[in-house]
Amino acid sequence: MLLAITRGVSARLAEGELSFVAREPIDLALARTQHRRYVEALRALGCTVRELPADDDLADSVFVEDTAVVVDELAVVTRPGAPSRRGETASIAAALAAYRPLREILEPGTLDGGDVLVIGRRVFVGASARSNADGIAQLREALTPHGYRVQAVALRDCLHLKSAVTAVAADTVLVNPDWVDTRPFDAFRQIRIDPSEPHAANTLRLPQGLIQPACFPRTRQRLEAAGIVVTGVDLSELQKAEGAVTCCSLVFRTNHAA
Repeated sequence: MLLAITRGVSARLAEGELSFVAREPIDLALARTQHRRYVEALRALGCTVRELPADDDLADSVFVEDTAVVVDELAVVTRPGAPSRRGETASIAAALAAYRPLREILEPGTLDGGDVLVIGRRVFVGASARSNADGIAQLREALTPHGYRVQAVALRDCLHLKSAVTAVAADTVLVNPDWVDTRPFDAFRQIRIDPSEPHAANTLRLPQGLIQPACFPRTRQRLEAAGIVVTGVDLSELQKAEGAVTCCSLVFRTNHAA
């Protein structure tokens, strides 16, 4: 079973952390509608969804990806780089404990799940303002015994690694070369985003297709020309909170019921 863990949209979404986008008013009702449609897209593409309730005390808590890194053998509960987000991890750890043994990133390490891109046994980690060298080293220590190779990747001008590059097939990545050093991905076929759509590299790969924000039609054309099936989802209000399609779920395989 392919399980996706999601969490509802906090009433304080508009108060969340921002680094590389300007603060704009957010329509909370519309954000919740868009999130519901995102969950529907997950189900349509083969996921069983476990929905956790919104936490109105934690503005960014809808972005569950940043709280954990889940691989087949274990889940690593992160220590988010923004102090305001560290209260998000306890409830996610409790949910994940039903499916995986847990490890955790400890102080002084920081790590955001949005900085971690797993492709097979290769794990790329963005050396960002949210994920420090100690956090990356702790992740390496947790994953190396299970056969994973962890590699730090240099970023610029964006929040997380998966703002700049995501896997769209087993051998293919979608990349914004202005935001990330592409050399670590030389072993993969690289599709470049349309330059007019700098935020388009964040996609969520599922066995039955790819989820991408609907506002990037030119990059979608490039993906479809490469034979990749794309489902567009409108996430305009969550994007104002510096979110994207990978941010809103933790997706992994399990034999346990949701």
